[in-house]
Amino acid sequence: MGDDHVSVRGVPTGLFIGGSWRSSTSGATFAVRDPSTGDVLAEVADATPEDGITALDAAVAAQQEWAATAPRQRSDVLRRAFDLVRAHEDDLAALMTLEMGKPLAEARGEVVYGGEFLRWFSEEAVRIGGDYRTNPEGTGRAIVLKRPVGPVYAITPWNFPLAMATRKIGPALAAGCTVVVKPAELTPLTTLFLVELFRRAGLPDGVLNVVPSLDAKGLSEPIIADRRLRKLTFTGSTPVGSALLKQAADNVLKTSMELGGNAPLLVFDDADLDAAVDAAMLAKFRNVGEACTAANRFFVQEGIADAFVAALTAKVDALRIGRGTEDGTTMGPLIDDRAVDKAAGLVDDAVARGARLITGGQRVERPGSYFAPTVLDEVQPGSEILTTEIFGPVVSITRFATEDEGIRLANDTEFGLIAYAFTTDFPRGQRLAERLETGMLGLNTGVVSNAAFPFGGVKSSGLGREGSHEGIEEYLETVYVLTPDPFAA
Repeated sequence: MGDDHVSVRGVPTGLFIGGSWRSSTSGATFAVRDPSTGDVLAEVADATPEDGITALDAAVAAQQEWAATAPRQRSDVLRRAFDLVRAHEDDLAALMTLEMGKPLAEARGEVVYGGEFLRWFSEEAVRIGGDYRTNPEGTGRAIVLKRPVGPVYAITPWNFPLAMATRKIGPALAAGCTVVVKPAELTPLTTLFLVELFRRAGLPDGVLNVVPSLDAKGLSEPIIADRRLRKLTFTGSTPVGSALLKQAADNVLKTSMELGGNAPLLVFDDADLDAAVDAAMLAKFRNVGEACTAANRFFVQEGIADAFVAALTAKVDALRIGRGTEDGTTMGPLIDDRAVDKAAGLVDDAVARGARLITGGQRVERPGSYFAPTVLDEVQPGSEILTTEIFGPVVSITRFATEDEGIRLANDTEFGLIAYAFTTDFPRGQRLAERLETGMLGLNTGVVSNAAFPFGGVKSSGLGREGSHEGIEEYLETVYVLTPDPFAA
């Protein structure tokens, strides 16, 4: 694979259905662009609804045999895929940087993180458990077993094109489920290359199918409406997730939804200032701020606020903007011009309502979709930035007086994916863990994601968990069998 600024060589650009690469039935393609330049990287096959059903046909045809495949064999396939991902770390990192824009160092980090889901679930595949016990009355024996739920439809987002795919494909394959993946149209190339690595790893035909498409709704509706589908998993915005849940309800599909975030980041007066600033930079600016886990609303206690704002601003001003492929770049472009316009609109609204613009706040005048890293202080109630997932490099700071006020502000959102808090008071940390309405908490740390632990939120941030031993449960169903007492006369 190479980068000549206008194309990507060696990466499949077709649909992968039933174990082979093919064109769309319509023959149509769509362009994938480099957000740092606007140049076209590749033309990718644009799947039709008919192609989607063909992919589901292939998954259904392969389901019974894959479910019956020995756990160790499923494990071995996932392990070989993991090894191939690690062997192609440079290729995958370069590809993500080209189609998504993140700096190469961060892209390499995603290869490691995303690959871990394949390794973790290769290990979980052989640990699917059950239960056997006497019923309370002593009249029989109960067996509880787990079996794969069946064919899965997975819809993945553009911001972490490798990790969001492996986080769904890994547990599904480990559980014995076949999969149809619809990758985001903005960044499909990484997923297509990943699927090629699965093919090389010896995954049987039809077990994994991929159908990129510009028409996500048109492709998805007939797949979700098909009664042969038994599981829907989605990562993306809450409005889209809510609409998908309504569709899934008709066939009572098992669902897992990793939806929007509006993460609070609390800094208390007793925090280690340097550690808090370093962690806050990771929580906010990792992936150019385009992450559901990104710190969205900074709440800083009054006693440390001035020092925190000054130290954070110095770090923000030191970020180096550029193409992710360039040495030394620490801040790449946003995904497209719409994202730039959104960030600019949120900043303008906050300033109009009384916020102080400390640094940044405008589009960077160069080719591509760049927005200057921004710090806003004293953001006022009613500002759109407090209720909207920013998905960009903008820090929104509000000051608070007491612990109770900080917690109230943090919880004042419909979302509850992740929160961050910085304090050296251990009892306070325990109180925060119990009082913050969130599925995850980074206590004195700015990054919590790990394949070995459950990822997911509460309230409008979603349903279910990904990663950990809980992640494979999302692809299994429980069966209870009762037999008479074998010792009865």
